[in-house]
This record gives sequence, C-alpha cells and structure tokens, in this order.
Amino acid sequence: MQKVSFPIVGGQASGELLLPEKANHGSLVIVHEWWGVNDDVRRIAARFASEGYAALAIDLYHGQWTTDPAEAMRLSSELQTALAMKEIQGAVRFLAAHDGSNQKVGVTGFCLGGAMALASAFNVEGLAASLPFYGNPRPDFVHFDKKTPPIQGHYAKNDAFIDIAKTRAIADGVRAHGGVFELFEYDAGHAFMREADPAAYDEPSSKLAWERALGFLRTSIG
Repeated sequence: MQKVSFPIVGGQASGELLLPEKANHGSLVIVHEWWGVNDDVRRIAARFASEGYAALAIDLYHGQWTTDPAEAMRLSSELQTALAMKEIQGAVRFLAAHDGSNQKVGVTGFCLGGAMALASAFNVEGLAASLPFYGNPRPDFVHFDKKTPPIQGHYAKNDAFIDIAKTRAIADGVRAHGGVFELFEYDAGHAFMREADPAAYDEPSSKLAWERALGFLRTSIG
C-alpha cells in the first residue's frame, strides 16, 4: 500500500492507497475501527482491491494506532466527527480525480468506521454509496433533509456496543425521505467481520455480508 496525502479544507489528510491491477470499477474510502489503521484494515483494502476497486484506508488518527482497548477508547473519544467528515470529503475528491478511476466513490467502515461511513452519507458531497458495518453516528450528524446516496448497512443482532434500534430508526428516516437504506441484520456479535479476532469473527455472517456488499457496490459505484 502506498501512503498518500490530500488536501482538505484548512489542511491535509492522509491514508494508505491500494490500487487494483485493473481499475475498472469505482473507488472506496475505507474507515478504520477504533484501533486505527492496522493490518486488518489493510487486509480489507486488499480484498476490495482484488475485486477491482481502488481502496483508500483513510487515517483519522493521523499516524496513531493501538492494540490496547483503553488507548483505543481514548483515541476514539478524542476524534472530532466534524473534522473526520472534512477528511473523508477530501478523500472522496482525491479518489474521484485519481487516474484510472470511473470517478464513482463510495465509503465503507467498521465499528467507529461504520459510524463515520454512515455519517458521511449525510455530510459528504459526491458520494455514490455508503456501506457501514456495525456503527451508528452521532445524532447531530444525521440529516434526513439532505439527499443521501444509497446505503447498505450490516449490523449484528447481538451487538453489545451498537443499539440496532437506532440504526433501524435511521434507516426508516432515510426511506421516509425518499432515500434507499438496505439494512441487514445478522445472528452474530460486534465486529463479526474481524477475521483476526476469533472471539468476534463469525464466518457465516461475514461471508454473507461480503457477498451482499459486493453486489451493492457493483450496482452503486460499478
């Protein structure tokens, strides 16, 4: 993966970019879990790249990452959602202008990243799709009066950290305002896509979610 930087309003943001062998599909901004940009995020980026998508793992922690839950809690609590939206906006513009892209850009993320991916649907311009995994944004970053891109969400029924009732309410709000929010719920727990964590990973749910996600991306960003 190649480290890249790109402009945002008032500064610069960065991430790690992985290009596919054949750039015949759209591009994806991938937002990390509360750990930061780690090998699991890079693995996910590689999976998307193998399917033909340019994958940019954005670094909202600006070079910091951790394996310690207490430190992850500190980093995530210090994260400013408004700044994260500016950085994701910059990433979308960077990818849309990148050579070889079809200029359609989506965003996906997991846990903390899922919350940011869903918030992006309401706050970031130029998105063609939002693909959140088990994350809910702050209520003040949900705006039903704005036109949203298609959203497909993947959430666990037995999630000790995410209130799925809130996700359902967001989905209902999007649909009530004419938008598309396809919400899938799985018989699994939090972080069921995290292959590096045997305690969290749920293979049947992960495989099904991946198939659905690829189908969604094919129709939304190519």
